[in-house]
Amino acid sequence: MCRSVFCPHSEHRRAGPGLQQVFGQVIIIQVGCKNNCVCLQARFSYLHMKYLFFSWLAVFVGSWIVYVEYSSYTELCRGHDCKDSICDKFRKGVIDGSACSSMCEKDTLYLGKCFTVKPSSQVYSGSWGDLEGVIKCQMEEAPRYDMGGELEPRKETAFNKPAKGTSVEKFREMILNHLKAKVGDQANLADLSTQVLSIADANKDGHISLPEARSTWALLQLNEFLLALVLQDREHTPKLLGFCGDLYMMEKVPHAPLYGISLPWVVEVWIPAGLRRSMDQWFTPSWPHKAKISIGLLELVEDIFHGTFGSFLMCDVSAAAFGYNDRHDFKVTDARHIVPEAVFQEDIRQQRCDADEDCLYGADCLTTCDLTKHRCTPEVTRPNLAKACDALKDYILRGAPSDVSEELEKQLYACIALKGSAEQTEIEHSLILNNLKTLLWKKISHTKDS
Repeated sequence: MCRSVFCPHSEHRRAGPGLQQVFGQVIIIQVGCKNNCVCLQARFSYLHMKYLFFSWLAVFVGSWIVYVEYSSYTELCRGHDCKDSICDKFRKGVIDGSACSSMCEKDTLYLGKCFTVKPSSQVYSGSWGDLEGVIKCQMEEAPRYDMGGELEPRKETAFNKPAKGTSVEKFREMILNHLKAKVGDQANLADLSTQVLSIADANKDGHISLPEARSTWALLQLNEFLLALVLQDREHTPKLLGFCGDLYMMEKVPHAPLYGISLPWVVEVWIPAGLRRSMDQWFTPSWPHKAKISIGLLELVEDIFHGTFGSFLMCDVSAAAFGYNDRHDFKVTDARHIVPEAVFQEDIRQQRCDADEDCLYGADCLTTCDLTKHRCTPEVTRPNLAKACDALKDYILRGAPSDVSEELEKQLYACIALKGSAEQTEIEHSLILNNLKTLLWKKISHTKDS
């Protein structure tokens, strides 16, 4: 049977190419083979083994990827542990806040999708009745002087401040001293402390309970909460919707990150860096809208440089930390690395170093190393504005109108070239900042996009 169906006679063997065309790769005529049936059986055996090998390989690789992803998720995404810990303290009367009852008793505040990138700071999408937002919760202590970690005081996990019996006036004094240590001795700190006390009265009954005070004190340790207070009139930061302990919910920013697309790491490793940067700009809004968003970032730089409550340093100026709303108003989505300059300088001075690279906090706050003392110097090598322009360069130049693109590129590169702290180049810093804002506003001011 084998010979009559699959093994052609000599005349068929001469028509070998024709048979190959009919049967494709299943039958391969080998002229030098004495027993065609044996050749055919060997071919099928080879294909069978090849199929089994690649099937096994696919299952192994797939299982490994699922395991790695699941392990990473369970290690990173511990928001429900954080919620359980917070609710336990709420039920014991240790802490209180505007979101405690909804989260721990009524179950109307939910944790949604996990966006956590560091186990110590849990980030989730959240819903609270009709409100959509982002829920953030602190999980564990971060060393104060570990420049690779968070530049924040150790988390007071016991929520033991203020102590029992502390009066409201004493608590006000605690807040004032804390703010002074964070942002320096500014003229308007009394007003800021009053705003903190207003937030502390979570149930708006005109009194601040000890659990409410402890929640507020824990929040005050966080850079992001402090920045939201400082910039609350400027609308660069999302609004605080509620809190319980040091778990808090912020207004949702619908368009985040500022630009860029997320790809699986398997795909990412094969894409050249130049093409990857170009891909990040594929799904951005129209140029007038991008101009308005860019002006928002420039205004943020302006507001935190010698602002009402001191200066702040932007230590991670990346698209992932920013976004915008439906009106194309610029928003900060992750302010953990926007730190008070006074705190940064105090901490970086104590950092031991052997090279400049040892004096880096976040991605962008670099100082120099004093090799005679093996300590980091306090002044950053690049101002906020230079880092902001670097982040905006590809974003705002892509699709720019021909009549402004050349001048815009010239000003952006002059901005990126700024060196030293903003105080050292204050006049040049202000001039470049104003020129960029003017150029962009002039182009979009007559359009509905502005």
